[in-house]
This record gives sequence, structure tokens and C-alpha cells, in this order.
Amino acid sequence: MKPELSVVIPVYNEEAGLAKLFARLYPALDKLGLPYEVVFVNDGSRDSSAAILADQFRARPDVTRVVLFNGNYGQHMAILAGFKATRGEIVVTLDADLQNPPEEIGNLIAKMREGYDYVGSIRRERQDSAWRTHASKAMNRLRENITHIKMTDQGNMLRAYGRNVIDLVNQCNEVNTFIPALAYTFSRKPTEIVVEHEERAAGESKYSLYSLIRLNFDLVTGFSLMPLQFFSILGIGLSFVSAALFVVLLLRRFLFGSEVEGVFTLFAIAFFLMGVILFGIGLVGEYVGRIYQQVRGRPRFVVQAILEQSADTTMKELQ
Repeated sequence: MKPELSVVIPVYNEEAGLAKLFARLYPALDKLGLPYEVVFVNDGSRDSSAAILADQFRARPDVTRVVLFNGNYGQHMAILAGFKATRGEIVVTLDADLQNPPEEIGNLIAKMREGYDYVGSIRRERQDSAWRTHASKAMNRLRENITHIKMTDQGNMLRAYGRNVIDLVNQCNEVNTFIPALAYTFSRKPTEIVVEHEERAAGESKYSLYSLIRLNFDLVTGFSLMPLQFFSILGIGLSFVSAALFVVLLLRRFLFGSEVEGVFTLFAIAFFLMGVILFGIGLVGEYVGRIYQQVRGRPRFVVQAILEQSADTTMKELQ
């Protein structure tokens, strides 16, 4: 029977919490009373996560599918691979750490049935550390102003997508992307709901401060040219300011003679301008780097094996 619901769960070094995930996930889905499948994507875990997922496949082969990467390609590549493997009309993404309660999936489906094709979620009371909560909110505001993509809580991966959105996402071959934002651009009728949020069941967060900054760079540069346009305008403005400063210094030279006192001020201005220039070069490099990665044409990820009921192990390579 073709499933009506597909749940995609990326897994990376989550051996300590997978048993708890299974114990809550399957009963929550069984209560929904509709055909479903669960697609786990093992993102090159270095612990025993792959073996645990294989055991779970053997325990529930009727509703479980496991995609095994040959290396670590990142959460969003894992989700994209999961999307390609799904068959349901509604696809829900869920983190494996149980910070998103599986019991909330029913609320997303209920909202989808009201006619929406994309349902995001907002954590009611975040259980993250204070610095991460404030940093995430600041990034959200900056991202929305730049990309005009409305996601109140971009860090929450508990989201539901209609098949029309999933099919369009599967047609994209971007090397770096942010899936919720990409799906939002394809959605005809998006919305958000408030969901509960819990502490990690086990293990530690895989997102460091650098990872969060890197993710937001990908998001901003992947969906907007505004940063480049801003620096173009800034460059023009600084050129006028520099020209005006030159005129002022030239006049003071004629009126008051040589003024040694202004040397340190000039150094400060020069260092500031060099900082702006270097940041601008780095920003341009970010866009050029994305182009470089795209034109190389390398696979975004490589699937080592897929465990599914029709064949215990199917070897595939996907791009």
C-alpha cells in the first residue's frame, strides 16, 4: 500500500538516543490511523547508528526504510536523499534527537489538511542554551530582512511538506541550500504552527557556533543578492566620503600647513576601510565559491545502500 505519510529522519552519531526515538515514534505514527513510512538517512555516522537502524529495519520492514551514505555530507543533504526516497503525499522532517516530539506530527498533518502545502513550526519554549536562543533569533531577523523568506524559527526542522513541494525540491541540483527556505519558495500556501520542544534525549548537539554561521551564510547567499548590492552601494558611499576627506585635508594643508596630529586618525580610517574591503572580498568569495562548487558537477552525496522491504539491500548511487 502506498503510504500517505512519509517521515524523513537524518541520523548522525545518534546511537545513544535511537532506542528512545523508536519507542516514541512508531506508537505516535500508529495512532494517526493512516498508511505511513519512516525513512532514516544515516549520514556517515562513526558510531553504531547504522547497525541500530539496520536492526530496526528488520524489526519493522513494513514501514521502515534506511538510506545509508558512504560518508558524512551534512543534515540537509541527508534530508534531500530522504526526499528522493519518499512516496507519501505528505512528508514530515524530524530530528533524531527527540527535541521535536514525534507526537506533534499529527498537528502538522491536521494543518496540512486545511489546504496548506507547507507547514513550518515554532518552538513554544526552546530548551537550548541562552546564547544559542538569542543568536538564532538575531539570525532569523537578519535572514528574513535579506531574503524575504518568512520562517519564525529557522532552526526547527519539524516541518511538513506537500508532494507538490517535494517534487519541485527533488528537481533542484544545488550543491548548497537550506531546505525549508527552498521549499518555502515553491510553496503556494505556507503557514506555521507552534509546537513543543524538549531537551535532547541523549548525546550532544551536532551544530557548533561555526556550523550555525556557515548555515546562515549558505541561506543568505543562496537566496539573495542583497549582500552584494549592499556592498556595491557601500563602496560608492565610501568613495564619496574618501573624496570629501581628501578635499578637506587638502584645504587644511593650504590653510594651516602640515598637521602631524592627524596621522593616527588617517591610520584609523585606513584600517577601517581595509577591513571593509577585506569583508567585501570575502563576501564575493562566498558567491564565487558557490559557483565553483556548482560547476564542478560532483555528486552532492553518494548513497551506499538502501534497506527496504522489496529488496533487503539495493545498491544505488544518486546525485
